[in-house]
Amino acid sequence: MNEVVRQMLATYEIRSVEDSLWALREVMQEIALLGLWRGKFFEKAAFYGGTALRVLYGLDRFSEDLDFSLLEKSEGFDLSDYGESLKRELGSFGFAVEIESRKKQTQVQSAFLKADTRTEMITVEFERGLVQPVPRNQVLKIKLEVDTDPPQGFTTEVRYLLRPLPFAVRTFSLPDLFAGKMHAVLCREWKSRAKGRDLRDLVWFAAYHPELHLAHLEQRMRQAGHWKGPAPLTAGDLRDLLAKRIEKVDIDQIRREVAPFVKDAAALAIWSKEFFLDVASRIKAV
Repeated sequence: MNEVVRQMLATYEIRSVEDSLWALREVMQEIALLGLWRGKFFEKAAFYGGTALRVLYGLDRFSEDLDFSLLEKSEGFDLSDYGESLKRELGSFGFAVEIESRKKQTQVQSAFLKADTRTEMITVEFERGLVQPVPRNQVLKIKLEVDTDPPQGFTTEVRYLLRPLPFAVRTFSLPDLFAGKMHAVLCREWKSRAKGRDLRDLVWFAAYHPELHLAHLEQRMRQAGHWKGPAPLTAGDLRDLLAKRIEKVDIDQIRREVAPFVKDAAALAIWSKEFFLDVASRIKAV
């Protein structure tokens, strides 16, 4: 195993094979960000979503995808242009990856990074000196998505990461990250299953970064057809919409959905509609 990867994995508390797989995926995510930086991707795009919150701000849940937004609309953008940079960077740390690009059918371009652990025997140290091998037929998969037609009205900033080596990532400012998450909370198509991870992230924002950029949320909702008419979105509108959304939540279902992604599922015991209404009252529209 590459020594830098070994050092990164040593920062994780590993108690099961599933823990080791999550750790490896997260290490791959950080190396992929380094590869994108080398390819000058962040001159055109910014990082956002749950993984951005985990990597840059310490959100305490596992996350699967790498989500990005272009800084401005570009019909000529092609995510596959960064494939070689990603493969080269991941390969230099011992991950032999294949990249599967999806056809451009919407404004969101996507691709999958797939690494097969059969390329090397990867082991992760357990507590009490035990060692757990990752199954050799396990495929590690990370999804990348880029919004090529972003709603405007957001600001970005540069954050620095020190591992696997120092580099810079452009990301949305926290109030705009919160606006993006709130759009998901309010407007994501749940069908029969709400996404508990959205509600978990809502709690995190309310606890640590409660300022939400209301104008950017409005732009997101207008672009998607979720807010129409000449009247602007107000803080009162947000409170009403969020209360109606919370009323529709199946608490037991969202607990089950998010449980595999959090380190301490016992923390979900307090979840109730009354709890989320209290959380909603702490949001500060700016």
